[in-house]
Amino acid sequence: MAISTSQQIARYYQQYSDVDVTFTKDVIKATLLNPKQVYLKCTGYQWPIVVYSASMTGAKVIANMKTSLSEAIKKSNNMVSLRLSFLQRDKSDPLSFFVGAKIAGYTPYGQEKPELYFLTLTYTQRPPDDLIEILGRLIDANTSSARRKEERIPVTADSARAMGLNHKDAMVYIDGVPRRCIVRDVSFGGAKVVILGLAKFLVNKQANLRLTLTETDEEVDVPATVVRFEAVEGRSDIAALALQFDVETIPMKYKLMISGFLNSNKARTLRNQEDPGQTQDENESQ
Repeated sequence: MAISTSQQIARYYQQYSDVDVTFTKDVIKATLLNPKQVYLKCTGYQWPIVVYSASMTGAKVIANMKTSLSEAIKKSNNMVSLRLSFLQRDKSDPLSFFVGAKIAGYTPYGQEKPELYFLTLTYTQRPPDDLIEILGRLIDANTSSARRKEERIPVTADSARAMGLNHKDAMVYIDGVPRRCIVRDVSFGGAKVVILGLAKFLVNKQANLRLTLTETDEEVDVPATVVRFEAVEGRSDIAALALQFDVETIPMKYKLMISGFLNSNKARTLRNQEDPGQTQDENESQ
């Protein structure tokens, strides 16, 4: 997990405290949520539950109310604690913490499983900074992906290292056919890659850009469409392809990678070299 400053955490809480994050498979993968270690604690006991969504002020969870949990909630006057757990790549022990909450409402999950209910939790205090950071980074990445969609990052050895991207080990699959490529630039909305061979016949084809993250050697697939090709001067055997991403299917890990870089000191330094007045303007706006 990236380390956020107290100023960043305060900004996340101020700007995004009421924004809900739904824990889809993609979000669970990006946050390293450990679903088997998520519980609702009440009257000294813990019951396994599923986190459906969470914000910095509350959460919605799915619980089996045909268990002793129902009686415990009544005894506690709806006061509970939500236990969350996240794996940590650089540590053997997970990051776990409790958030005090009160149950504000119940909703049946569905007719097929009448024992399951959505429980709406309202936190009774500000949650731990760890949760604010996890949710804040996700929301910030989603917000930036819309606001800064066209802001391109030239991929160099320095910028790739700052992003945690192995730019020398990239593949682009076009109509299912794998091709090695060199990534020239990336953004929230697309990328430019260089491939061997004729490229003009590849325009409008479905593609998938496969990137490797250096920290974990994990591969991230980004669905895309080839929207144009550009000849490379002096080289008839290679061409540059412009890829446009499908905004609905961009992996959360990719968004976090781009957002983390754009908000980094390295990105500010590079932008300042291009436009010395820009960094000052950004600092004043923040």
